[in-house]
Amino acid sequence: MPTLPRRAAAAVAAALAALTTACAPGSETDRPQDKAPAAVNTDIAKAGNVTLTVWDQEVQGGQREQIEKLNAQFQAKYPNIKINRVSRSFTDLQKTLRLALSGDSPPDVVEANQGYASMAQFVKAGMLLPLDSYDQVYGWKKRYPKGLMDLNSVTKDGKLIGSGNLYGVSLNGEIVGLYYNKEKLSKLGIQPPKTWAEFEQALGTAKGKGEVPIAFGNLEKLPAMQLYGIIQDQNTDKESVRKLVFGSGGAWTDAPNVAAAQKLADWSKQGYFTKDANAVKWDDTPVNFAKGQGVFLFGGTWWAADLSEKMKDKVGFMLPPPAQAGAPSATMGGESLPWSITSKSKHPDVAAAYINFITSPEAMDVSVETGNLPVLPAPSKQPDATLLKEVSAAWAELSKNDGTTPYLDYATPTFADAFGGPLQELVAGKVTPQQAMEKAQADYTAFQAKK
Repeated sequence: MPTLPRRAAAAVAAALAALTTACAPGSETDRPQDKAPAAVNTDIAKAGNVTLTVWDQEVQGGQREQIEKLNAQFQAKYPNIKINRVSRSFTDLQKTLRLALSGDSPPDVVEANQGYASMAQFVKAGMLLPLDSYDQVYGWKKRYPKGLMDLNSVTKDGKLIGSGNLYGVSLNGEIVGLYYNKEKLSKLGIQPPKTWAEFEQALGTAKGKGEVPIAFGNLEKLPAMQLYGIIQDQNTDKESVRKLVFGSGGAWTDAPNVAAAQKLADWSKQGYFTKDANAVKWDDTPVNFAKGQGVFLFGGTWWAADLSEKMKDKVGFMLPPPAQAGAPSATMGGESLPWSITSKSKHPDVAAAYINFITSPEAMDVSVETGNLPVLPAPSKQPDATLLKEVSAAWAELSKNDGTTPYLDYATPTFADAFGGPLQELVAGKVTPQQAMEKAQADYTAFQAKK
């Protein structure tokens, strides 16, 4: 991978700057579960026979292949360690993780999503182990840019993300961008759009010629939030989005944000989405797209490996087109779900060694080999497939232009439902854009008042 991805930290750091400078973490008496071991044992080969239970959401083809390879390599290096892997979809993991962490026998390592809804809540409840003592040994903060470490940091009271203790380390980078079916575009006589206006014109052309313009599944509500976020990035500047999500300025009912909701509603009314989109599963969307359903697909780079394998050179990837040709693009992204250690793990030293192994420079090479996007430059591997090269180039461009905006569900602990639900209703034509944004603002205001 090129060296540019390392500069993605600038985008994240900028997103957090207003929040982290305005608020200093408060002091709090340490609870027993908040403390990592004073002495860290890195001699894992002498840890005895250990079964390490790991919960992950690496269920897509490329992601699954990546973690399976890394797990196999770790167990080969340490034959005394057996990994008990439990894999769940992103949605299922979010539903079941809190119950698992509150039980008497939680997993040792989990992927705990960033933001107030997951990681901050788990930290507040004392369910995750701070990793600062392990960082002193493994040097993650020296390996990773500060901005990426900040995304996985939380104050012990769970009130502030972006500072405090480190609670996770990520493996992959992420962009939510625009996939397109090259064959369909060619048949429609359309070039890949260079501006937002050209993109919307392409949607109308595709619909007029009997194609589904945008493959879209929104059963889980989160996809609508991501699609809304992409539209929002075209309606307002990236700093306004960053401040809004991290609670340092703006309102969801501001005119540009309501206008973004209006655009989402318009697209739905114009028939630009998959029929009955609210009944289609998120993970089924790229499967359907690969089968020829849809000209365009908004989605994360976590789908790239599977789409590349299934569609070969028939699929392309680009950043959402800007308002003006050649202007910098902005879109949501950052880094993948971090790997965290649970506070009740009986094998925290082994868990830390595992996390260090699967986020090492060598792991970045495995990320490239399996069609994923490593969060840091891979030391010796480059992507081969055309689509994966396009993803890599997009990541480099986004990083160079500081174009990353945060995921919207970071905004409050309940925002995935409080905003995702109204957006689902908006797509179905059951609420107006203003009503949807007022519901989002009500949840946001209530959370800000409690902080």
